[in-house]
Amino acid sequence: MVDISKILEQSLPVVRDTGQWIQSMVNKIAIEHIQYKGKNDLVSFVDQTAEAKLKESLSLIFPEAGFIAEETASDFSEVGDGFYWVIDPLDGTTNFLHQLPIFAVSVGLVYQKQPILGLIYEPNRDELFYAAKGHGAHLNGLPIQVSSQPTLEKSLLATGFPYHDFSYQDKYLALLKELMQKSHGLRRMGAAAIDLAYTACGRFEGFFEANLKPWDVAAGKIIIEEAGGKVTNFSGGKSVIFEGQIIGAGAIFEEFLGTLQMHWKN
Repeated sequence: MVDISKILEQSLPVVRDTGQWIQSMVNKIAIEHIQYKGKNDLVSFVDQTAEAKLKESLSLIFPEAGFIAEETASDFSEVGDGFYWVIDPLDGTTNFLHQLPIFAVSVGLVYQKQPILGLIYEPNRDELFYAAKGHGAHLNGLPIQVSSQPTLEKSLLATGFPYHDFSYQDKYLALLKELMQKSHGLRRMGAAAIDLAYTACGRFEGFFEANLKPWDVAAGKIIIEEAGGKVTNFSGGKSVIFEGQIIGAGAIFEEFLGTLQMHWKN
């Protein structure tokens, strides 16, 4: 029997320490340290070193779990139903490299392709969001809940813009146009983990984004769910981690999803 509470307790300092090390590296990255994995997909030795630190420590905490990590996972199509750590060592790399203080460490633990544990640490505000299945969601030790705001009209929403795959740009822009008119506004933070964490604690009423990877959403999904929210793919299905699309919200979820689906046909 896996003791999820114990795994969470032991993982908290690992994620926090990694995030604080990342923050210590701000202003120490030169242009020659930046690499490109693809169009507008940046990486540095900070991402790579942080991932190595996380994998080393997490493998000691729960050695039975495999890894799906951003900087070393070239293919996750053969992932089975066992335990996997799903890691984004530095979500918001572009923000970090431009010295914009909006980035985070995101670590999830999945079983049967669903997250059972999640941690997101934003070092600039020293905020550690975390949740384990059946144990609620917390921020720095205090319980959090999604927003109870019932209408889209009075909601603040978050999203991420296409930055390398522009094939769905037109329908995305049409959806953004409607949401701009029907809400308090849209925010684009540049780090999906932070968008999800902020939705979990009610700062955003909802978040959606397409073309994401498992490490972008694994931790945030369980945190929102344990905070009382709902998370699905754009079709309303429960399969999210490996689908590449996510919508999560509190009380506005059904109206939010319905608005999205009027513009987004899979």
